[in-house]
Amino acid sequence: MPADFVLTLSCADRPGIVAAVTTELAALNANISESNQFWDRETGTFFMRLAFTAPDGVERDGIERALRPAVERFGMRTTLLDERRSKRIVVMVSKFDHALLHLLYQIRVGWLDAEVAAIVSNHEDSRATADYEGIPYHYLPVAKDKSNKLAQEQEVLRLVKETGAELVVLARYMQVLGDSFATRLYGQIINIHHSFLPSFKGARPYHQAHERGVKIIGATAHYVTPALDEGPIIEQETARVTHAMSPDDLIAAGRDIESRVLARAVKLHLESRVMLNGKRTVVFG
Repeated sequence: MPADFVLTLSCADRPGIVAAVTTELAALNANISESNQFWDRETGTFFMRLAFTAPDGVERDGIERALRPAVERFGMRTTLLDERRSKRIVVMVSKFDHALLHLLYQIRVGWLDAEVAAIVSNHEDSRATADYEGIPYHYLPVAKDKSNKLAQEQEVLRLVKETGAELVVLARYMQVLGDSFATRLYGQIINIHHSFLPSFKGARPYHQAHERGVKIIGATAHYVTPALDEGPIIEQETARVTHAMSPDDLIAAGRDIESRVLARAVKLHLESRVMLNGKRTVVFG
């Protein structure tokens, strides 16, 4: 049967890139269903995403061989995603489970094409949810003095490798990841946080926002880096609030926004619509 693939590429911009790639795909009798491209004039870098259907008998290895001359000629960095392959994720969560529950729901109804290979938590609160969904639950607490933090993160890395997960999702996981962990999985960990950071860092950010009389709240999904909450941004959303809203009202509104933004970011990543561009991202919606 025909197979669907997604090709992403980036390289220094110059004439002939699109023609070189599409000519090879046409020679394979592949049919392009979606094409997006962007030229970053500041860096001189060209980005492209192509979704296409290959005829029966044309597999990933054959596509990569056909594209190799173009890749070498233009010095492309490429990824080729076989849409038939299961998209597995590991979700990490602490006590607040709204973002986790929203992800599970979007998977259940088919909007998000993913399989949760494991749920990791430093608390036991979400075990019942994992049991209900039939997902392996790994309780990996972190000591108050952080003495076992390195060992705990090594266990998470082992799980990621063992499950074949291509993405780690921090669904309100309230532990700061170690630098080596964040570096090891750069571009493979997505976090969700409040858009009004860094103005209101630390505990009870919605209470801090209420005390300052903010008029807009929101959430930001980003890739994790060793620099806390400063990784490349994938998706954001805001909502207007009023003086009449209590901290609990802000928290309720924030939970909804966080859940939606994280789910959209995960979907964009799994569909290969996000490409890293230094400290920024190129997102093909």
